[in-house]
Amino acid sequence: MDHHYDPQQTNDYMQPEEDWDRDLLLDPAWEKQQRKTFTAWCNSHLRKAGTQIENIEEDFRDGLKLMLLLEVISGERLAKPERGKMRVHKISNVNKALDYIASKGVKLVSIGAEEIVDGNVKMTLGMIWTIILRFAIQDISVEETSAKEGLLLWCQRKTAPYKNVNIQNFHISWKDGLGFCALIHRHRPELIDYGKLRKDDPLTNLNTAFDVAEKYLDIPKMLDAEDIIGTLRPDEKAIMTYVSCYYHAFSGAQKAETAANRICKVLAVNQENEQLMEDYEKLASDLLEWIRRTIPWLENRAPENTMQAMQQKLEDFRDYRRLHKPPKVQEKCQLEINFNTLQTKLRLSNRPAFMPSEGKMVSDINNAWGGLEQAEKGYEEWLLNEIRRLERLDHLAEKFRQKASIHESWTDGKEAMLQQKDYETATLSEIKALLKKHEAFESDLAAHQDRVEQIAAIAQELNELDYYDSPSVNARCQKICDQWDNLGALTQKRREALERTEKLLETIDQLYLEYAKRAAPFNNWMEGAMEDLQDTFIVHTIEEIQGLTTAHEQFKATLPDADKERQAILGIHNEVSKIVQTYHVNMAGTNPYTTITPQEINGKWEHVRQLVPRRDQALMEEHARQQQNERLRKQFGAQANVIGPWIQTKMEEIGRISIEMHGTLEDQLNHLRQYEKSIVNYKPKIDQLEGDHQQIQEALIFDNKHTNYTMEVNILQCLFLQCNASSSDSLICCCTSCIQFRQYVVVLSRFELKIYLRP
Repeated sequence: MDHHYDPQQTNDYMQPEEDWDRDLLLDPAWEKQQRKTFTAWCNSHLRKAGTQIENIEEDFRDGLKLMLLLEVISGERLAKPERGKMRVHKISNVNKALDYIASKGVKLVSIGAEEIVDGNVKMTLGMIWTIILRFAIQDISVEETSAKEGLLLWCQRKTAPYKNVNIQNFHISWKDGLGFCALIHRHRPELIDYGKLRKDDPLTNLNTAFDVAEKYLDIPKMLDAEDIIGTLRPDEKAIMTYVSCYYHAFSGAQKAETAANRICKVLAVNQENEQLMEDYEKLASDLLEWIRRTIPWLENRAPENTMQAMQQKLEDFRDYRRLHKPPKVQEKCQLEINFNTLQTKLRLSNRPAFMPSEGKMVSDINNAWGGLEQAEKGYEEWLLNEIRRLERLDHLAEKFRQKASIHESWTDGKEAMLQQKDYETATLSEIKALLKKHEAFESDLAAHQDRVEQIAAIAQELNELDYYDSPSVNARCQKICDQWDNLGALTQKRREALERTEKLLETIDQLYLEYAKRAAPFNNWMEGAMEDLQDTFIVHTIEEIQGLTTAHEQFKATLPDADKERQAILGIHNEVSKIVQTYHVNMAGTNPYTTITPQEINGKWEHVRQLVPRRDQALMEEHARQQQNERLRKQFGAQANVIGPWIQTKMEEIGRISIEMHGTLEDQLNHLRQYEKSIVNYKPKIDQLEGDHQQIQEALIFDNKHTNYTMEVNILQCLFLQCNASSSDSLICCCTSCIQFRQYVVVLSRFELKIYLRP
């Protein structure tokens, strides 16, 4: 089976296998040095059992001498070996040896019994080096160092006084041989004349040391001077193995010397014991008294209000730690050292142990010192906690002041702003702008809520930490909280006022708009009515005046509804006035949608009412005039309808007489004179008709539906009759009657009648 060696368990006694291989490959001379050194070391122990080895890898193959070597160097019996010659017997013996090595706390790495039995040089040398480390080097202890480091330190201490010797390792530091010579001279100065040695003659130095050690110290010659000199770096393991033999050879002599010195010192120690007892008693009394005075000071927990006072206490405590306590710690340590030294001396001198006075035992002093340490610890913790508390308080107080100042700066003027009545004279658009501004302020106010809560939380923490100026902090915090509550109330109140004003102004705005929508057409209607009522009408018939009268009556029928509309419009205005008076709204201006005022509406309405009876009177008068005109038309028509046909008949008769020409001229003339006489006799009727026509003309009557005859036609026909009746041939007649009928000039010939206006 394989055994493993753990380097960590034995302070790196053995290099890993790869390092071992590398060492041998770098300098094959090392293998030669190790073979010789390890063989000599093994023989130095095997000779005690009456045997030797010649070839290290061959002589250990059966495991018998290996087990014997372990028994000699350890002084213990191993398991009974196998005496057979077979390979399995050899492997069993080697395994027993390896198991024993492993039982000593050595973990062998990659070293198996098969390799040893097979004569593997590298594995065999590694195994022997492990044995050397465990049994020759591991137990070396010098000034709390052990094994390799201990051995190196021992060499350095022993060779320190020697010139040209500087031991730093186990290879090149030994090449000149002076290190070996110095070790021998330090312990046996009579064996070597160290003053005659030279650093530049290493061969002589090495051989001198090796020969003296073999002859006088019973240390076999394990190294060759030529091998060491001829190697750039001597094998460390070979050097360590050889130097360890020096250590073991000289350590016994040193112990004997130490015992002799101790005997020489016994008397001096006995003389010192009494003085140590007296010194202990005095030192213990002084130390206990100092502890008794110091503990009450450390147990004082009276707090301070300011950081400066606490800093002074901390500085006093630091002075105590730095100046007052260290000497006492030294005294206590010295006291314990003296007590232990005294007890040790008494015990070594086989004298009774020292018993201090009551209450001055080391345990009593330790108990008192423990109380001091406990009080000191508590006092330090209290100081640190108090300083942290005051630092926290100062930080919180400063933080409180900063936040309070920022908050107070922010709130400055806010109450006055919230109490403004600017909305009372604002327009609707301005109210909406004020609401937007107020909403922004509310958002800002909400954002500052955290600061107020932080201020209150800091004030609460200051109270909990017993801040000395808590009353002023609480007063300021309370003022801030009260102001904050007031700001909240004023903010809500202003919002309600703004919203109420907005609602009122929106209502008024709606009323204004409705007023404008209804007042404009009503105003236009009144203006149109006034125009119509004042309009001069021209009519020529009774039907036309009757139509106007009917239309006027229809207009008057709409007046009640119009009055209701007027009252409704005025009611809208009155509603606005009522809202303004009820809610004390200060109107900044007039109706923005119209310039028509209630006074204007009432003025025009009153004017309309005044114009209506005037129109009634005018229509009545016109109606009477048209009735008179109608009477004239009928009267004229009745006469014209009689006279017109008569004239027409006469004209036809005269016309026939003129054409036919029957009888003599005298007969015709007589006949015409008879017509003339009848025409002249008919003239009064024509004059009456002319009078009626004159009235019609004066009345400006231009048409007459009661007759198709006009006055001009009748006059012309009448003139024609007269002229025909008074002329029998071509004749020009200027009738006097014609002058009465607009002064016509009538030219009547035999064949035609021409009428001209006189100039």
